Amino acid sequence: MLWACLRFPGLAFSAAFAATPEAGPSALLDTRARQRLIAAANPEASTFGVRRGQSLAAARALCPALEVRPRDREAEARLLAELAAWCYQFSGHVSLVPPGAILMELGASLRLFDGWPVLAERLCHGLSEQGHAHTMAATPFPAASWVFAAHADGMVLPEREGVIRMLGALSLDRAGLPATTVKSLHAMGFRRLDEVFRLPRPELTRRIGRDGVNWLDRIRGQATHPLAAWQPPANFQQRIEFDSELDGSQPLLFPLQRLTRALANLLAARDGGVQRFTLTLEHARGATTRVVVAMAAPQRDAERLFELARTRLERTVLPAPARAIELDAEELPVFRPPVRDLFEPVRGDGLDWPTLDERLRARLGDAALRQIALVADHRPERAMRYGTPDSTVPLPRRRRPLWLLPRPLPMRPEPTAVLAGPERIESGWWDGEDTRRDYYIVRTANGQQAWAYLPPGTLDGWMLHGWFA
Repeated sequence: MLWACLRFPGLAFSAAFAATPEAGPSALLDTRARQRLIAAANPEASTFGVRRGQSLAAARALCPALEVRPRDREAEARLLAELAAWCYQFSGHVSLVPPGAILMELGASLRLFDGWPVLAERLCHGLSEQGHAHTMAATPFPAASWVFAAHADGMVLPEREGVIRMLGALSLDRAGLPATTVKSLHAMGFRRLDEVFRLPRPELTRRIGRDGVNWLDRIRGQATHPLAAWQPPANFQQRIEFDSELDGSQPLLFPLQRLTRALANLLAARDGGVQRFTLTLEHARGATTRVVVAMAAPQRDAERLFELARTRLERTVLPAPARAIELDAEELPVFRPPVRDLFEPVRGDGLDWPTLDERLRARLGDAALRQIALVADHRPERAMRYGTPDSTVPLPRRRRPLWLLPRPLPMRPEPTAVLAGPERIESGWWDGEDTRRDYYIVRTANGQQAWAYLPPGTLDGWMLHGWFA
């Protein structure tokens, strides 16, 4: 087994700044403390001397431009679950380690992803694309991976002997022990873990307690601790509340991108797609605006989901500034990528029809595009209509032009060549508009292909009815 641990030092900031991007020196307030104390500071704020445990007044004295947000532990838990959903595509056993770490068993995935270097590169590249700073380590023991991920980013130790040796070289303050336990061991003269490992077990238990001994057993693989496996939910619902009202669609794009990325991560975990989801914008006095995003086929690419949602949102006139945004997707069908022929030639940069259809509908509105449906009538002018296709209507057996004239016109000059035909169409006796025609595919003097007909039994009087592309 190989347990990898991902730790996210900036997760609390990412959760607190979900509505607007973090910019400049920033800090989070500890909402559980009675006093207004700093819970965390970003690197820009740290350069001014802002640090954890500092009073807000002292922090602002050091950095007047400091932006402060309350720490949102619920949002952190949601973001950690979102990252677990993304990690689920690499492992069948993913466990959350709040407040900012994920453990996943990768032993069974190494062969699938061509070994650890390739898998690690994919993990790092994917998390960096999403903007999540992280550290990572992998060992056979989950607890040891958690310890090394904090202080030895990139370390991979597949063998137990290597783990024990590297643990022994760690200072006590990096071993994951409680601060009071570390302080007591320092007072006894201990500085590294290998010194503690050499103590007799009864003596060690007396000095650091049963919980401390159990932790040292866990990081060495001498004791196991059950890890609850995270499971992706059956649907998606996520809401981002703003610190202040946002007016217009442009300020909403950052939180919208966060929501669509979270949805894409869940879809990757479920190996599913989404064909329809709803954006709900909340305004003052309980008013809401709903924006429905529908697609021609299930999708799960984060960029495409964001593009379609953004286009729909930009076309929506908001009656008032928004206080929050919510994304709901109730149905997440299995995603089936389009099947391509093995020897299909490489396409250019053009869009396939479902993608073009989605983009046009998002930009122009659903009413701007109409679909052609076949009708069970042999008369060409009545064989098609706008509407939902009926699968029970058979396709014509012969070639038909897509461009029909509103009404047939005399053909001048007459065709220079007959390419196919005749095809007799005789129909309409039941509604008083009986039609009897012999249709031909012909070439005109200009080299165009046309669809024309003659009255049955005649050789002149050509009538032009359509054009072939």
